[in-house]
Amino acid sequence: MAQTVVQNREFVPLPPPDADILTTACSYCIVACSYKVYRWPVGREGGTQADQNAFGVDFPTYGAPWIARSQHNIGMHDGRPHHFVVIADAEAEAVNPGGNYSVRGGTLAQKIYNPDTPTKDRLKNPMVRIGGILTPVSWDLVTDVMAEVSQYVLSKYGEHAWGMKTFSYEYFENTYAIRKLVDRAIGTPVHAWHDKPMRGPDATGLDDAGLNSFAATYEDWGKCDVAFLSGVDPYETKTVLFTSWMMGGDNPGKAMIFVTPHRTMGVEYGIKNGGLWLPLIPGTDTALHLALAKIIIDNGWQDQTFIDTWVNNKWELESGYGRGTRNTGWQWRTTWGRWQSDWEDFQKFIANEPAAQLEEAARITGLPAEDILRCAEMIAKPREDGSRPKTSFMLEKGNYWSNNYMNTASLASLGLICGAGNRPGQVISRGGGHQRGGMGAGPGKGFLSPEKHPGRRKKPLNVDRWVMDGKVRFMWTMGITWFPAMLASQELASRVADLTMRNPHQPRSVDRAHLVEVFKARVDSGGMVLVDSNIYPVEPLNTQYADIVLPAAGWGEVDFARCNAERRLRLYAKFNDAPGEAKPDWWAIGQFAQKMGLEGFDWTESNDVFEEAARFSRNGVLSYNVLVKEARKEGKKGHEKLRELGTTGIQTPIRMVNGEMIGTGRLHDPANDWGEVEGDTKDQKWLYAFASHTGKANILKTPWINDSWTDFYEAIKPRAEKGEIWITNGRVNEVWQSGFDDLRKPYLAKRWPWPHIVIHPEDATPQGIESGDLVEGFNDTVYVQTGAPIGVKESDLSFAKLMENGHIKTTTGQFVAVAIVSDEIRPGVAKAAFNYPGSMANSVCHAVPDPVTGNYRFKLGRGVLRKVGESAYKHNFLEMSLKPRPIV
Repeated sequence: MAQTVVQNREFVPLPPPDADILTTACSYCIVACSYKVYRWPVGREGGTQADQNAFGVDFPTYGAPWIARSQHNIGMHDGRPHHFVVIADAEAEAVNPGGNYSVRGGTLAQKIYNPDTPTKDRLKNPMVRIGGILTPVSWDLVTDVMAEVSQYVLSKYGEHAWGMKTFSYEYFENTYAIRKLVDRAIGTPVHAWHDKPMRGPDATGLDDAGLNSFAATYEDWGKCDVAFLSGVDPYETKTVLFTSWMMGGDNPGKAMIFVTPHRTMGVEYGIKNGGLWLPLIPGTDTALHLALAKIIIDNGWQDQTFIDTWVNNKWELESGYGRGTRNTGWQWRTTWGRWQSDWEDFQKFIANEPAAQLEEAARITGLPAEDILRCAEMIAKPREDGSRPKTSFMLEKGNYWSNNYMNTASLASLGLICGAGNRPGQVISRGGGHQRGGMGAGPGKGFLSPEKHPGRRKKPLNVDRWVMDGKVRFMWTMGITWFPAMLASQELASRVADLTMRNPHQPRSVDRAHLVEVFKARVDSGGMVLVDSNIYPVEPLNTQYADIVLPAAGWGEVDFARCNAERRLRLYAKFNDAPGEAKPDWWAIGQFAQKMGLEGFDWTESNDVFEEAARFSRNGVLSYNVLVKEARKEGKKGHEKLRELGTTGIQTPIRMVNGEMIGTGRLHDPANDWGEVEGDTKDQKWLYAFASHTGKANILKTPWINDSWTDFYEAIKPRAEKGEIWITNGRVNEVWQSGFDDLRKPYLAKRWPWPHIVIHPEDATPQGIESGDLVEGFNDTVYVQTGAPIGVKESDLSFAKLMENGHIKTTTGQFVAVAIVSDEIRPGVAKAAFNYPGSMANSVCHAVPDPVTGNYRFKLGRGVLRKVGESAYKHNFLEMSLKPRPIV
């Protein structure tokens, strides 16, 4: 369909009374604020009188929706130019009551495709790389080629040679289609999510304790007296959760404790309102948790009644297991392993654990002992009347992306002894990053993975390592940046380049037979065929390396559904046309699968996928099958039933009680034990108790010195003799992820036109670095794990043993960013922009996963800082403010 170039207006028009009004949610952070979209044809507009506009008020006025230029755009609907106004729902009853929103959500309209704006580079046609140049072709041709090459790879090299790396956060319709293809149709273990090298949980220690990572409701963060925030500033990454619920809520006077090396805006607010900042050395959270637990236990501040009621004792812990081999990773970690414990054993462990001693914990973490003591008092010390503070524990990337298993398990134990986990205002939960769009399609083929936990228990396959080892011949990536998002980024990118663009077998024609012949020759030569589905050009994944590039349709261009951090399910309505031949990912998968001769992929609309996926949601916390069944009873589509719920939606899992659909707020809450429920919803302990065989939580030991952590941590510490410091990474409020949309929004692009790195003056001055200088971060010893060790013995997976057995190689890594010199960061630590295009900050981080969980330690980079020169922004006051962030 031809698309007209349309101009942006110099003023913002008001929607007329008959404008279409659709509901959606913000597409960015985990909060997913409620939004309304006003749509009407170009050529007319509303007036300032109440009967002339869709708001029904006279302008100018106070209290009516205010439309900024960033909230208006012109795009296409049904092939005709239309105005679009995207504003927060001022009548929202949930998530963002009153229409609160972040700067990211406030610029949603700017992501609507308009060829007269920076969105003009949207991918619009399927393309094949011919002579190094991406050449438009038809969907029919490209899916033909993909299918024939895939069939060749599978028949000759097996399912281990065919893989995908995809988003986990996208909409149910897309993620279900991915899982159905990977797990059931192709049957390959070679699949990983966007933010990890393998497919598995993020906060494994929470899972093992029996805690769902998203058990809390937003109200819980408003009800608590104290919020212990580990590795996260919710203001920067979950803005409305912070400004609406944490700064407000039922208890606006709450104290906030921030455990992070960076004093960001939220941290500064917390400090100035009776809170505490604990800028610990990266990776040492476990030692802090142990010390806090010891102080609490030594003083008798633990919530003993809660522990006696809700924590497994020795006999309960082992009940139901028998005495055989623990055949899953979860059983291996929680029974008979170094992590297993119960309350009596945990007290003995804490009493004898050296890292739990206050002085030793202060040395390890780099925190003043008096601050650790004050923190313990804030989270657990009973008041004079005997009442206890209601403390909630939030963790995010700074916690679980440094010392993955130990940090998450020790935080769970700390929260449990404080009586948190299943009560209003007393929860243990992730804050969240992406929205909850993942949906399974039944059992996968993880048992085909050659990787194992100790004792021959299967572990998910490390896809990045499998690719780098040359084991993958056909790879399909979807909605990711891949290289900059992973560790040892430059090494991974270079290896993929060897397998694709540097392979001698390159197409010279779009002839179908020629393409198939060349790609088969590449596969047989040890190379790899790479397909990427995306909405924009991604450097270098689809601009240089991908052989086939597929244009995706996204937010606002298709009816989609997913949940937010409190599991609130809503419809993200279609309101504008996708550009060119862009199609939703479920459609692309369906076309490919049908060309492969696979059955069950003949979906015609997104609702078909939504309804099919519903039955696979039934046993999980995102269960919405009841909604689909009710829709069918009423003669409606599932999407239409969800549309009727507007911006409020409904929290999952959804159950039928007394003939009504009922959503579930807090998980693990005994108040959820509603007795008999209707429909096909199964009784799950985690609804009203914890996710264990007994319904009680597991308390876990996390010794600081152990084979899974100590030798790796000692190896990757900054080396003073080389002038190295820690180089960690993180987000800022104004940029979501890689900035894929934000860099195409003029206001935000001016705010962050270049990646930045925050450096303490003590680290900057010796190098002559000033704010605005271009700085290189360089690590001359980046560790990369190679091969697939069997791991029958536990020691086989220790860093020292991997080195001894030749499974660790060393390389170098570097990136360049604009310096912001400020005392807002801990000395000895610099914080780079996360996943910024053209600046692979993760290149200085080590691609050696946590041997217990398989997750990477993203936050533990190191290196020297070198001044390269002055940036264009050092003396430029029109772009990129270099002012410190802790402003309240």
